[in-house]
Amino acid sequence: MNDLALLLTPEGRALLDEVRDTAPADELAVATRLRRDHPAELVSAALGQARLRQRAAAKFGAADAGRMFFTPNGVEQSTRATVASYRAERFKALGVTSVADLCCGIGGDAIALARAGIRVLAVDRDPLTAAVARANAEVLGLGELIEVREADVTEVNTGGYDAVFVDPARRGGRGRIFDPEAYSPPLSWAIEAARTAPHAALKVAPGIPHEAVPAEAEAEWISDGGDVKEAVLWFGTGAGAVRATLLPGPRTLLGKGLPDPAVRPVGRYLYEPDGAVIRAHLVAEVAEEVGGGLVDATIAYVTADGLRPTRYASAYEITDQLHFSVKKLKALLREREVGTLTVKKRGSAVEPEELRKKVKPQGPNAATVFLTRVAGAPTMLVGGPA
Repeated sequence: MNDLALLLTPEGRALLDEVRDTAPADELAVATRLRRDHPAELVSAALGQARLRQRAAAKFGAADAGRMFFTPNGVEQSTRATVASYRAERFKALGVTSVADLCCGIGGDAIALARAGIRVLAVDRDPLTAAVARANAEVLGLGELIEVREADVTEVNTGGYDAVFVDPARRGGRGRIFDPEAYSPPLSWAIEAARTAPHAALKVAPGIPHEAVPAEAEAEWISDGGDVKEAVLWFGTGAGAVRATLLPGPRTLLGKGLPDPAVRPVGRYLYEPDGAVIRAHLVAEVAEEVGGGLVDATIAYVTADGLRPTRYASAYEITDQLHFSVKKLKALLREREVGTLTVKKRGSAVEPEELRKKVKPQGPNAATVFLTRVAGAPTMLVGGPA
């Protein structure tokens, strides 16, 4: 709290501007120079905050991150701005004008909601985290739309709000928490809070078991740039619906309740569904879209004889199918003069880097090898983007 108070003073803000682009290797020299004119505590706080801002740029963009305030946990656990903006637009499309943001952290989602024109009550029980969220709302010019309250979310009355958003803490002293009932607050409490509002969204880990999704909720898995970021349980949008949303876009694939695709021989093309599609169990929808089937009943690779456009999977043209053999792969790559090798795996224990070292690719050409199973047998599929 003291560090934040120091940084919010005119001297602290000026110092933050001065150390903005300090590289880690230069911190000691910069600190030594600045301590001649500034208190050591302030210099240390400014350099630490500059380091956090540099890390946060990947999530919030350089412009916002360069003005905002962060804690180490806040950088690690906050929602990526692109994801928060997408969710805020979904709330807006539902007609939501006010949201109770419970477990608001440093305010990433509250900022996105306010920028969508939605009034926000942002609640966090940690004094420093709440103070940082308040500072961020002010520095971004959103103070009139965001009220930050330091409180236990379980004691907050959300009755006057159109929607509730809950982002429970999913990390503890030993790292990530996988049991939804070990979240803080537990998922069961968040579900009950969601049921009190016309609309609600609960941010959960993307690995949440499908059977843990309440019957009245919609489950959405979100990826950004190909990386799965989170799952969201929506209330008031359609009971039992399942969707995968890919950013940028957004591109949203809705579940149709299709049965698992049939297993078939490997065709000319292989489709690698986006991670959000796989997490949402919507591989069958992709297979239907491209007219394909699975290479193996337990593997989320779709194969087809023809190339059809899809926004939910990456397509590769397969040139070779081999039983797993480092020797055979090495010979094939040498024959094709492959020096740039991309190794992907699903259903294989072989590590890509380990394989790459063994085959020692050399040459001007590029290829992709998939380490997988085909009809239960360890297999290598070689090709390239279609």
